[in-house]
Amino acid sequence: MIEWEPAFQRPPPQSARSNSGPLFGDTMSLYGGVMQPKIRVYLMTLLSVVLPCLVFAKSDTIRIVIRGAALSKPIEISDPALIHRFNVWSGPMTSSNDSEGLNVDWSRGIAHPPSGLEKYIVSFITTRPIRNAYVVHYEADPSTKEGYVYIPGKNDAGYRDNVSLIYHGIEGNWFYASKAWQALADPLILKTLRTASK
Repeated sequence: MIEWEPAFQRPPPQSARSNSGPLFGDTMSLYGGVMQPKIRVYLMTLLSVVLPCLVFAKSDTIRIVIRGAALSKPIEISDPALIHRFNVWSGPMTSSNDSEGLNVDWSRGIAHPPSGLEKYIVSFITTRPIRNAYVVHYEADPSTKEGYVYIPGKNDAGYRDNVSLIYHGIEGNWFYASKAWQALADPLILKTLRTASK
């Protein structure tokens, strides 16, 4: 329980006070009382945790990397004109709440892809200095031309890094891929597969 000195208690002499500044110093008063050192430590600790999150909470996507066992090498997309449409900070639990965001068509709800499809790992690399990649799984059904995106859940690799960037509240589910993503990714994947087979 946090205790404050009574409002009627006289503060210590100026010479006995800390010179740590007006924000966290002993001179900061609340309702006439003097802030206790333990309150100062608590606030400094809180700010040391919160401020980095505020500074790095949102940044730009600068590169998209597609990996898969069937690919001879990763596919890298770095053209700003192409990647600007695939924003990590969009969709459920965001201020925009867009119907399409990242590489998902959120408006279509949860999907149930057929088994046996080739799986690819897609990393959206951002300018954030730490934990800078948002990772999803992608599968495409060549018979139906439908694409599917899996957002890693709590027990999946990539979950911790993902939620450090954005928490959607729907992690651990498959969704339908957006048409914009399929139009970009599918031809690149097919081209890479064909090149590897030659």
